[in-house]
Amino acid sequence: MHKLHKLVVPFSIIIAGGLIAAAIYFTNTAPSASAKPSVADLAKSKPEVVVAPVSGTDHIQGSKDAKIVVVEYSDTECPFCKRHHQTLTQIFNDYKTNNQVAWVYRHFPLDIHQKSPKEAEATECANELGGNAKFWEYIDMVYNVTTSNDGLDASLLPEFAEKIGLDRAAFTTCLNSGKYAAKITEAKNAGLQAGARGTPYTVLLVKNGSKVDTIPLVDDKGQGLGAIPYTAFKSIIESFLK
Repeated sequence: MHKLHKLVVPFSIIIAGGLIAAAIYFTNTAPSASAKPSVADLAKSKPEVVVAPVSGTDHIQGSKDAKIVVVEYSDTECPFCKRHHQTLTQIFNDYKTNNQVAWVYRHFPLDIHQKSPKEAEATECANELGGNAKFWEYIDMVYNVTTSNDGLDASLLPEFAEKIGLDRAAFTTCLNSGKYAAKITEAKNAGLQAGARGTPYTVLLVKNGSKVDTIPLVDDKGQGLGAIPYTAFKSIIESFLK
């Protein structure tokens, strides 16, 4: 990993279109209205974060050379991540043409969710057996089915693999081996270095001439803005595309 550029795009751009009205969700509790950042708070919030560059080992939809790469740090049993996943799916579908937006998913299982690490391993087994496309099919299914907060029946994990066309026996062997447990731990450690303290946590990598600006979507305390509503997220994307 390497240290990326300081935020040089005025943070006030990010709040265009009503971001300050967005509900803030951090870990699994929604703060009171007083916790919502003001324009002044966001304008002065320019934390330096260490984000691993997008590489061939990432789970990505779109091109790493897109104008905006949305990097999502997420937990499959976080209810706000479930909501955020739907938002990012819609955002990607809206802006995937002309290399406008790409979407990278990175694991950040929270300690309060006992099932999340194994579910993250399951997505890696899907990736091993079917590649990047099957990773996305699999994780979409997990988010669609889980009721969150450790509500997903672990016995469904091999069934999901079979439903998306993967070999159930091979998947089960992979999952039971625990071969990806260390990778999930490494992913969480990388998320901490990127500024994640709860989920969902989002960082934008925005092309700015020959360099890339790193835009963590945080409040003045450095806490992630969480499950930003679709309309607010769309305004952020539009601002940078202009």
